[in-house]
Amino acid sequence: MICISVSPTSRQLAKVDILNASRQCDLIELCLDQFIKEPDIGEMISGVDKPFLISCRRPEQGGKFEGNEEDRLKLLRTAIVAGPAYVELDFAIAKKIPRFGKTKRVVSYTRLEKPIGKFDELFKRAKEVDADILKVTSPTPTLDAAWPMLIAISKKHDLPVVGMGLGMPGQTFTLLCRKYGAPWTYAALEKGMESYEGQPTVDDLNTIYDWSGIQKKTRFVGLVGFGEASVKAAKLLNKGFQQKQTNLRCLPFKPGKLDRLSKMLEALKINALFVSPVFGSEIIRFAKQQDKAVKETGFVDFLVKKKESGWKAYNALSHVIYEELVETLHRQKEEENPFTRRHTLIIGTGEITLSVAKKILEQKGMMSITAPNNTVTQRWARELDIRHIPFAKVYDTSADVVIFTDASLQTGITKNDLNPSFLQPDMTVLDLSRYPEPSSFHQEAKERGCQLVDIDSIFKKQIARQFKAITGEVYPDNL
Repeated sequence: MICISVSPTSRQLAKVDILNASRQCDLIELCLDQFIKEPDIGEMISGVDKPFLISCRRPEQGGKFEGNEEDRLKLLRTAIVAGPAYVELDFAIAKKIPRFGKTKRVVSYTRLEKPIGKFDELFKRAKEVDADILKVTSPTPTLDAAWPMLIAISKKHDLPVVGMGLGMPGQTFTLLCRKYGAPWTYAALEKGMESYEGQPTVDDLNTIYDWSGIQKKTRFVGLVGFGEASVKAAKLLNKGFQQKQTNLRCLPFKPGKLDRLSKMLEALKINALFVSPVFGSEIIRFAKQQDKAVKETGFVDFLVKKKESGWKAYNALSHVIYEELVETLHRQKEEENPFTRRHTLIIGTGEITLSVAKKILEQKGMMSITAPNNTVTQRWARELDIRHIPFAKVYDTSADVVIFTDASLQTGITKNDLNPSFLQPDMTVLDLSRYPEPSSFHQEAKERGCQLVDIDSIFKKQIARQFKAITGEVYPDNL
C-alpha cells in the first residue's frame, strides 16, 4: 500500500487534502499536528472510502505539535473513538492510550539525528506496549546507513514493520519496502507537500519507478547516485523492462563504504549498475576489471557482475558521445575524418573531459583546453599532450567545435565566467557540463545559431547499450 500524509491546519483544508489523497493512495495519514482549532475527526474521515492512520507528533519526532502532552493525548484518544483503521503512538505515550475498538496500534520510534543501528530491542519494547505494527523513522544517507532498516523489513517478525528513510536516499528504502512486503510505504501527494526533503511523490513512484510492477520476485538494476541522470535512466530503463515484460526494475542508491558494497549488492541480487556522472571516477575502485575505455579515461558509467570474475566496469558514454558528435559534423559535411580539419576546444575539466578528449585524439584531431583554473588546465593539457589556452585568452581563440564539460562554469562577465558572446553561428557545440541535462550554454548556443549536438540522443543511446548488456535485447525503438 501507498500511504499519503496530509497535515492540514483547518477542517476545510483537511477535506480538500483528504479528497485529493484518496484518489491516489491506499491509506491516508491524517496528521493532527497543525490544526489551529480542535478538529472533528469523525466528520473528516467519514464518507471517504479509504482507511485512515491518525498521528500527532512533536518536533523531535518529525512533527509540528507544540502544545502540552495532555492535549496531545486527548487528541489521540478522541481520534481512536472515531474508529480509524490505525493510530500512531510513540513509545512514550503508547502505555497511556489503551487499545480501543478495531483500531490497530502503530508504535513508532524516530531518530532524526542519525541512522538506527539495532532493532531487536525495538521489537521487544513494541510488543510490551501492545503494538500491532512497528514503525521506524531515521536518516538513510547511504545504502550502508539504510542497511539495518532493510534487514528489519526483509526478515519475518512477529510484528510487521513499516519504515521511513529520510532524505533523497530514502527512495532506496521506499522501493525495497515494496519488494519485501512492508504493510505500506509513504509518499507525498505532490511536489511541495513532502514530509521531508527528497520524499518521492505518488507520481514519482508510478511514472519513474513503476511501483505497481515491483513484486517479491522482481530483480533490481542499481542506479548509483541521485539527481536528473538517475531519474532519466530509471524512466527509460523501466519503460524498456515493461515493454519487454522483463521482471527487472531500477533501484537508485548512494553507496557508502565501497568495501561493503559487494556483499550488499549480492544480498539484494543486483548484478548491474548504472553510474551517474558525478560517481563516474569514484565507483571505479569497486570494479575488479575494466574495459579499455575505462582504463584510458578513469571514467565508468556502467558495471556488470560476471559469474566468474566479478564486477567489470565499462565506459559506454565515451563511445556514444563520439558517435553523436561525428554524426552531427557529417550533417554539415560528409568526410572520412571530421576532426583533422577542425579545431576542437574543450572548456572545463569535469568528469567526462578525458572520455571525450581521448576519442577525438585517437582520430588525430586538433584540440585545446581551457577553464578558469589555469593551473589545473595546464596539467590536463600536459597529460593529453594538447594546447593549453589561458582562460582570459579564450575570446581570441578560433574554434570549430566547442565542448563544455565543467558544471561549475557559468555564463557571465566576471573573470571566472564565460561571456556567451564567445559562441558564434559557425561553431558546433556539445554541452556536457550538466549531462544529461542542458546548461545555460546549450540555450545560448541555440539562440546564437550554433550547430548543437543532441545530448538527449546521446543519453538514449547510452541507455540502449546498457539495456542490451542487461537483458540481451535491443531497446524498443518506440520509447
